[in-house]
Amino acid sequence: MTKEEKIIVGISVGDLNGIGPEIIIKTYEDPRSLELSTPVIFASGKIMQFFKNHFKSKINFFNIDTPEKLSHGKVNVVDVWKEPVKIEFGKADNKIGEYSIKSLEAATNSLKEGTIDVLVTAPINKHNIQSDKFNFPGHTDYLAKALNGKSLMFMVSENLRIGLLTDHVPLKDASNAITEDLIIEKIATVTKSLRQDFGIRKPKVAVLAINPHAGDNGVIGNEDDTVLKPTLEKIKTTGHLVFGPYSADSFFGSNTYKNFDAIIASYHDQGLIPFKTIAFGQGVNYTAGLEKVRTSPDHGTAYEIAGKGVADESSMKQAIYTAIKIFRNRNDYNHYGKNPLKKASR
Repeated sequence: MTKEEKIIVGISVGDLNGIGPEIIIKTYEDPRSLELSTPVIFASGKIMQFFKNHFKSKINFFNIDTPEKLSHGKVNVVDVWKEPVKIEFGKADNKIGEYSIKSLEAATNSLKEGTIDVLVTAPINKHNIQSDKFNFPGHTDYLAKALNGKSLMFMVSENLRIGLLTDHVPLKDASNAITEDLIIEKIATVTKSLRQDFGIRKPKVAVLAINPHAGDNGVIGNEDDTVLKPTLEKIKTTGHLVFGPYSADSFFGSNTYKNFDAIIASYHDQGLIPFKTIAFGQGVNYTAGLEKVRTSPDHGTAYEIAGKGVADESSMKQAIYTAIKIFRNRNDYNHYGKNPLKKASR
C-alpha cells in the first residue's frame, strides 16, 4: 500500500478528563497501527504531550496546523487550540466539554471537506457538552445535522449488528415515536448499510417487538399489532427479507440472533444491553446512513478509571479498523455498482 492509498483517519479526542486520550495513545503505540492508515488527532500538541508524559508513553506526535500538512507514517496532531488546559481526571467539567466540542467540530469540518476519509470519535460526556451553541444529546444527533443522510445508531461487532428505531429518547416517549414512516426509514437505512458497508448482498433483518411478548395479542399493549406488524408486512412486499416482531426477552438467550445479518431494536436499552453483554470491548458504535463514515468505541468516558493507565483500548482499535473496512467496502460498492462488468470480470 502506497502513502497515497492510506486511509486518513480523523480522531476527535473526546472528554479530556476521561479515558479518550489514553486509549488513543495506546492504540498508536503499536507501530503496526500506522500500516493501514494515517491518523490525524484533533486536539493540541501541548495537551497530547501532557498525556504522553502522564502515561509514560514513548509515542511520538507530529504537530500540524491543518490536516493538509499531515505526514504519512506518523501520528499527526492538529492544533485546534493553543492555550493550556487544566486536566482533572474523572471530573465532569463544562470547560472540558467545550474542548470536546472544539475537537469534534474541527474533525467534522475536515471530514466534510475531504481532508480526512473517516471519523473516529473518542467518548464524550453528554451533559458537559451542552450549551446554547451545542444542544445535541450526542454524536449521532450532531452528525445527523452536520452531514447528509438519515443517521442511525448501528452497534456492530464481528458477529452481531444491532440498529435502533429510537435511540436517545426517554422510554416513556419511545412507543409514540415509533411510526410507520420511522420503521420504513430505519429498515431501509440498515438494509442499505448492510449491502454497501458490509458487503451483504441479500441481508436478513430481524425486528424486536415494542412490548413484552409482542403485546400478547393486545393484552400488553397494541402497538405491535397496530403499527409494527402491518408495517413489516408492507416492507416484505417490496422484497426485503425482514422478519418479526420477535419477543426481545428470549431472542438473544436462544441464539436466534445468529440467524440474521442485523437486528433492529425498538428502543435504546432493548438493543444496547444485549449488545454490550455479548460484544463489549470488541463492539463499535457506527453511525449508518450518512454520506461519510463515523465510528466510535462502544463505551463511555469511564471517569472512574481515567488517568490510571488501566483503560482497555480494544474497542478504540476496533472502531478504527471498522471505519477503514467500511470505507473500503463502500468505495467498492459504489465503484462496481456503476461498473458491473468490472466486477464480473474479476
